[in-house]
Amino acid sequence: MPSSARAAPYLPTLNLIGAGRVAQTLASLWHAQGSFAVQDVLTTALHSAQSACSVIGAGQAVAQMNALRSADIWLLGVPDAQLADCAQSLAQTAASSRLGADGATTPIVFHCSGAQSTASLAPLAALGWRVASAHCILSFASVPSAIAQFPGTPCALEGDATACATLRVAFHTIGARCFDVASSDKLLYHAAAVFATNFLPVLQATAEDLWQSTGVPADVIVHLRSALLRNAVANITALGPQAALTGPAARGDTYAIARQGAAVAAWDAPTGAAYEALSALALRLAQHRPDAR
Repeated sequence: MPSSARAAPYLPTLNLIGAGRVAQTLASLWHAQGSFAVQDVLTTALHSAQSACSVIGAGQAVAQMNALRSADIWLLGVPDAQLADCAQSLAQTAASSRLGADGATTPIVFHCSGAQSTASLAPLAALGWRVASAHCILSFASVPSAIAQFPGTPCALEGDATACATLRVAFHTIGARCFDVASSDKLLYHAAAVFATNFLPVLQATAEDLWQSTGVPADVIVHLRSALLRNAVANITALGPQAALTGPAARGDTYAIARQGAAVAAWDAPTGAAYEALSALALRLAQHRPDAR
């Protein structure tokens, strides 16, 4: 070897167990950035693992857990309801086969659930693995769109301090903005994200059902969907939620709210209950406006 040649820098290895849109997005970004060497990918079926590797552009699909090689970083990308069982299965495999990190370092294992803490990884923590969670506040509607939208994405880290420090660097390299969340706050933290994103389609669908039931033409509903959402987002972004509030709650018109609530409840009881609850929150928000009397 020529004296000028240098060995390639070591890349920490990354294994994926579960490879949905979140795991594929993160692995794709880290592979492109050269942060991790994507190694083994295990999903519910070999063909889906192969498909994930194709999307990521790296990795080897495996058919069962005992075929996984040791790795420095482990991402459990399974659904929330499967996290505890997945961690238990991995811990059992690791204990029987001495599966762990590639080198002398202690392996890091993390999940990306917003609602669950590292308590779901307790079987691996009992083996001495460093456990963490990393929740990215982004709508992973598709892998290509998530990759394009990822720079600047806030990412909540929770768990072992050394594991979080390693993940903070890794997420920083792909453009995330990391911050810490206490384990005891994970449920409330994630509920906030549900309010901010998951309920918006529900509210829009409800509005469109009401419009349709009152005879608003379909093409007008499509226009309203685009125009009102665009204007609402622009106002909230520019002015903040309080100043952007409009309608009867902003005016303190409780009489109009009561009449509308009754009409909505007669149309559909659950929707009426939602209208009542949201109106109460809107009135409370209006009371804190600078121009509130």
